[in-house]
Amino acid sequence: MKAIQISEPSVMKVIDIAEPQMGNDDVLLRMKYVGFCGSDLSTFRGGNPMVKMPVVPGHEVGAEIISVGVNVPEGLKPGMTVTVNPYTNCGKCASCRNGRVNACQHNETLGVQRWGAMCEYLVLPWEKVIPAGLLTPRTCALIEPMSVGFHAVSRAQVTDIDVVLVIGCGMVGMGAVVRSAQRGATVVAADIDDEKLALAKQMGASYTINTKTEDVHARLLEMTSGFGPDVVIEAVGSSSTYQMAVDEVAFTGRVICIGYAKTEVSFQTKYFVQKELDIRGSRNAQPSDFRAVIHYLERGTCPVDQLISRVVKPEEAPEAIQQWSDAPGKVFRILVDFQ
Repeated sequence: MKAIQISEPSVMKVIDIAEPQMGNDDVLLRMKYVGFCGSDLSTFRGGNPMVKMPVVPGHEVGAEIISVGVNVPEGLKPGMTVTVNPYTNCGKCASCRNGRVNACQHNETLGVQRWGAMCEYLVLPWEKVIPAGLLTPRTCALIEPMSVGFHAVSRAQVTDIDVVLVIGCGMVGMGAVVRSAQRGATVVAADIDDEKLALAKQMGASYTINTKTEDVHARLLEMTSGFGPDVVIEAVGSSSTYQMAVDEVAFTGRVICIGYAKTEVSFQTKYFVQKELDIRGSRNAQPSDFRAVIHYLERGTCPVDQLISRVVKPEEAPEAIQQWSDAPGKVFRILVDFQ
């Protein structure tokens, strides 16, 4: 079957691989749309320290069930539109013991530590297949990245009395904007791209800040009566945005870290103590986050077409990801159409 492979940095090609074999507890999926995410771009650029190459990338999935094993529950049937939970969990580490399987110490994510979904067919254990109701497979490819943003908001324990600063308005950041607004918070979206900021406002942000052209500190003090934001969600993964998060959060505030900084970050650690901060990591997403995103998308209020920058066939994927690499700020999601 046809698959997309990154064999080494800057080298992507379409290859033929064997079709997967299904067991009694498995579900066979036909991929319809699979999204390229930031980790795939990082892999292509040679900057993903967790990837095992060569790799078939992809874990943002809109698919159809083709067949199910004999032990699969009746709730999963051929013909259903689904997405997938792309993370593994060992069931034995401290995270799994505490019920936080999304942060499993030995997690292997599709398209990173194991071959992913950029192929025609995929077999997964039935527990990792998530029915998507009436959503189209195209929309389903947006569920996983948004769920990561939803999970960060849960980690932040956002309420309706909070001012939440979301740094970075990619797909994950947009998920954090949406979920924070759903919880009644006042949301401030920060990015370097005005088009993304305009879309963030459409998706629930009350205020926006262009961090390239505006005085972030002054704007935040103005918006918060001098206190600073109660919650800062870092969804970029750079040293400057990590520092901004700690510098700008209010005293006794919460800083939620999603992005992986590619270099070491120097902090004024006195702020950790003086502000008595809660600094929390946020990794992947829980099944409840997937369900919450599906519920949100089913309402039909999400500007899905504006979040999908481009749809390409597998043969066009190498050119598309190279163009994304050349101009990363202008892309939300590129979907690969395997139909």
